[in-house]
Amino acid sequence: METAFKITQHNDTNKELLDEISLSYEERFIRRKKLITNNGTEFLVNLEETVSVDENHFFELENGNLIRVISKEENLIEISGDNLKQIIWHIGNRHLPCQIEDTRILIQDDAVILDMILKLHGNVKKVFEKFKPEGGAYGIGRTHSHKH
Repeated sequence: METAFKITQHNDTNKELLDEISLSYEERFIRRKKLITNNGTEFLVNLEETVSVDENHFFELENGNLIRVISKEENLIEISGDNLKQIIWHIGNRHLPCQIEDTRILIQDDAVILDMILKLHGNVKKVFEKFKPEGGAYGIGRTHSHKH
């Protein structure tokens, strides 16, 4: 079984693309784990530290081949309304990952947070989409990467 010891953000040297792997937001936060590509190739990820892998980044295998990361569609809550700034503040106050767009925000499906959003008079709809939340301000791309 091949091992990936690093993540490559670009394929500048045109290395061979072996396969793709679809991973959810949580699955893209990784350090060491056995994974299986979309076409069934097993490989081990063994990184020096935990990283947040973005869509269209690559696991680089020992033999130089690349496996492209694709964001998996997942169950999300779409929030819209006239008070999005207030809702975003409450989501941020709870350190929740949030995808912010012009007319809506997306969060992971969570019954407790859904209830909070409804109490804040947000319009909600359950959707099944790729989740690409805002990165953290402290360097590793996750909203809760800083120390408390």
